[in-house]
Amino acid sequence: MQFKGKTAVITGSTSGIGLGVAKALAEGGANIVLNGLGSEADNAEAIKEVASTGARVAFDPANMLRPDEITAMIANAEKTFGAVDILVNNAGIQHVAPIEEFPPEKWDAIIAINLSSSFHTIRAAVPGMKARKSGRIINICSAHSLVASPFKVAYVAAKHGLAGMTKVVALELAESGITVNAVSPGFVWTPLVAKQIPDLARSKGCSEDEAKAYVLASQPTKRFVSVEEVGALAAFLASDGAASITGANYSIDGGWVAQ
Repeated sequence: MQFKGKTAVITGSTSGIGLGVAKALAEGGANIVLNGLGSEADNAEAIKEVASTGARVAFDPANMLRPDEITAMIANAEKTFGAVDILVNNAGIQHVAPIEEFPPEKWDAIIAINLSSSFHTIRAAVPGMKARKSGRIINICSAHSLVASPFKVAYVAAKHGLAGMTKVVALELAESGITVNAVSPGFVWTPLVAKQIPDLARSKGCSEDEAKAYVLASQPTKRFVSVEEVGALAAFLASDGAASITGANYSIDGGWVAQ
């Protein structure tokens, strides 16, 4: 088990992509620190799913809007498991609106959660990684770190910023045994997306299959990326086999940004 004895912290990991990444790393033997702001029932279910792999699992409710809680989360993980060897920044939110109607409070929240929280986690985790001369930092970006779509000004700005942060930190840590990379999924089939399809179908007066096709119009494969695929890519980037990969942004988007 390639991650046995190592500890991974994954933000926003009680469902969807984050949970898929957590399970992939747990299956490789890593200790896992889950994080999220869901209900107690949802959190318990996520812990149960990851623990079923045989991994040691802890949960931290740190709010990604609060830098002090983020810093404490990293410190608690180091205290519980002895180190943070793998950091996966996945937490994110979305809001869609024209620029002139975009609520400033939504802009502030999206930038804070989708971008600034990663600064705070990395800043807190790097000293320990440097001391051990080893570490993996993986930032879950999006196809929107490379291309834009209308009405998503905050999300696109945050993801472009996170891609830039990835490059900067990778260069700073290039001689420290620490790699820093980004994973940029297209549309991923998550519980959140699954719940949105019926609403989209009703709003457009079409079938759910037609609603899925509408969502997937920008992905040449015309299929959703699975959370397992994203988890597998993240696990590879966390592995010893990826020791010379740093500062990269991996698209996993069914060909979206190749167009």
